[in-house]
Amino acid sequence: MSEIRSEKRVVITGIGPVTPIGLGVKDFWSALSSGKSGINYLDKTDNYTNQAGDEVKAPVNFGGQVKNWNVEEHFTNLDPREVKGFNKDMDKVSQFAVVAAKLAIEDAQINFDKLEEYGSDRTRVGTFVGTGIGGIKTTCDDSNTLINRGLKSIGLRSIIRLMPNAASGHIGILWGLQGRAKSDATACATGLDSIFDAFYYIKNGLADVMLAGGTEACLNTLAISSFYNMTALSRRQVENPSEASCPFDKRRDGFVMSEGALIFVLEDYEFAKKRGATIYAELAGVGASCDAYHITAPTEDGSGGARAIEMALRCAGLDKSRELVDYISAHGTSTPLNDARETAAIKRVFGEHAYKLAVSSTKSMTGHLIGAAGPVGMAAAIMACKESLVPPTINYKEADPACDLDYVPNVAKKKEVKYAIAQALGFGGHNTVALVKKI
Repeated sequence: MSEIRSEKRVVITGIGPVTPIGLGVKDFWSALSSGKSGINYLDKTDNYTNQAGDEVKAPVNFGGQVKNWNVEEHFTNLDPREVKGFNKDMDKVSQFAVVAAKLAIEDAQINFDKLEEYGSDRTRVGTFVGTGIGGIKTTCDDSNTLINRGLKSIGLRSIIRLMPNAASGHIGILWGLQGRAKSDATACATGLDSIFDAFYYIKNGLADVMLAGGTEACLNTLAISSFYNMTALSRRQVENPSEASCPFDKRRDGFVMSEGALIFVLEDYEFAKKRGATIYAELAGVGASCDAYHITAPTEDGSGGARAIEMALRCAGLDKSRELVDYISAHGTSTPLNDARETAAIKRVFGEHAYKLAVSSTKSMTGHLIGAAGPVGMAAAIMACKESLVPPTINYKEADPACDLDYVPNVAKKKEVKYAIAQALGFGGHNTVALVKKI
């Protein structure tokens, strides 16, 4: 297939991480590049009481948690009465998103009140922020309330808290952004799917600036239990929870669930230059595909993921020079099937060059942020280009014959990175890829 061609270039000017390893790009990258894990025992999970009065607890008590969370402390510039309403009007999934957006906006140093000075306005700023699961805490809390206290106990806020598009809507409202706003829901590919669409929205001249990324808040008894029962979560007995996620290692037995958000400010290159923005990297290409194979398992030969990579290469004009790619920020979930089949996809696309690539997984440190996982991986790819440093895959001890590439074991690698790829592979067979270029 052919991709949309346009002279417009898309660049990244702001990065807003809210993750288990840090808030803000400085702390996030410092932890990632030094191999610091954010996985630990959970401070709290949403436990419920059944009709018999017994407490129902999650089967796993560790994950990647955003520590000491308080949304109010991030919005001291607003009316305190309005900020207090954040806890009433927003599920945690939206709270993470609005703080990630704020961090990205501040990082990009963009003032939406001055857009007219550069020939734009708020109608040309869009908000594409996805979530794989949405407001699951609200869904579970209010369902429990309904069962135990009756229908009159359910307030008007239930729907506006749990709906998947709430995060995108709140961001638009807070900053008065009047361009298109939406939320994708493609499981673990969600965040990169939002970036995919934002890329083409700018390419097609429909926006000058996009806030795009993903958010998730599913450290919840229902979500944990479901993933656990389908044997997707790690059950290995380890001395420290930080050792549980070991992508590409022979001992891997499942992912570690996490929470958080990561949102980017994407801009048309000429617009960014006009306003004097600092540019991290160029988003040079995107690709996506569907395995059309199985609702949870990737294709055995990696062909679905390979098609998404090939599309991104064509989009970036690298289909005949794929050896220019230096680094892949892999989906790398630490599940037996994903890591082996993702490796197969990489080798299918790059052939012998696959063995010259650096490949690493942020999930070894952050755990799996579901809808925000792809943007976390893309942030790693961007920073690798900017800093000429590839973050490691920690907890790598035992090689697996099915995973035979350079996974940057345990320690970051100094490497000139001109082009880097980030991958996100989601339940449903969704494969999405972003390709970034050093600038």
